[in-house]
Amino acid sequence: MFEQLEAVRSHYDAIAARLADPAVHGDLQELQRLGKEQAQLRELVDLYTAYRRVEQAIEEARELAEPEQDLQMQAYARQELSKQQAERDRLEAALKLALVPRDPKDQKDVIVEIRLGTGGEEAALFAADLFKMYSRYADLHRWKVELVADSATERGGYREVVFEVRGRGAYSRLKFENGVHRVQRVPETEAQGRIHTSTATVVVLPEAEELEVSIDPDRLRREVFRSTGHGGQSVNTTDSAVRLTYTPEDGGPPIVVSCQDERSQLKNEAKARKVLMARLYDRQRAQQEAAVTQARRSAVGTAERSEKVRTYNFPEGRITDHRIDFKYYKLPQFMAGDLDPVVDKLIQWDQANRLTATEPNGASR
Repeated sequence: MFEQLEAVRSHYDAIAARLADPAVHGDLQELQRLGKEQAQLRELVDLYTAYRRVEQAIEEARELAEPEQDLQMQAYARQELSKQQAERDRLEAALKLALVPRDPKDQKDVIVEIRLGTGGEEAALFAADLFKMYSRYADLHRWKVELVADSATERGGYREVVFEVRGRGAYSRLKFENGVHRVQRVPETEAQGRIHTSTATVVVLPEAEELEVSIDPDRLRREVFRSTGHGGQSVNTTDSAVRLTYTPEDGGPPIVVSCQDERSQLKNEAKARKVLMARLYDRQRAQQEAAVTQARRSAVGTAERSEKVRTYNFPEGRITDHRIDFKYYKLPQFMAGDLDPVVDKLIQWDQANRLTATEPNGASR
């Protein structure tokens, strides 16, 4: 590990030297590349520098704890030695974690798709609750939410709602929402007070750049139609809604994306294209991962979307995340957008799994 850290520090110093070179200052693209690479390494280098500083402090404390020193100095040195050894252990654990390769998609914006599952109208209402929950969560993180497409029910639920979340680190936290979400509560329409169980499926896709996904125009069909509202009534007198249908090269099922949220046909097409690219990117990534190993089944990032990931039990005021068997008894706060207490636990669990996978005796993933 320490050979690797020394190599990283040497590379970091070389980048700093390059940035100080006047010959590079005329190349804006190279300056941006070097600055970005330096920023990515800074945290690791700072941790390693602190680790080496603590090791030096430990050596000095050991010398002061030698028998030839006076008793008062020995007592102080032993106390300092214990404190510095604990700090060294903390920094070593942090370094191991920092060396785990990060998900390159973590800083991407995301496309979130929520669809009702079992439970009819109650499932649609739950899908609407999830949309509100994620919107509030985005507000707390100062991310921007923009509706892409929705299919609403007359009671205010959603058969489907698709939206974009833009902001630093959006994917790094929202990726844990992939999967089936189950709600247990008494529906408003339930006269006898019986608890019903309904589900909604959440899909979180990292937004793809144009260069990351190749779209064959010969396989893309574009249609325009008139926007509709609740119950199917027309809400626009022009054909502003857009439907894109893409047939994958490998013969897979067509990917269909519709958008009618904007009054402008061009804006609707731009939004639909973003969703299409995200789905193609996710599909391409899943195929690559499956080719590496069929055994890899992570509930984070590459979640099996048919798996139940979380239960929302309203009578008990409880959230249960089944991936980590974690129960959180602040359901109202959670539904109001305070997801971080659960998401933080999932991040710790994910980091521990990835750290185990990179250790010499760790299981390969």
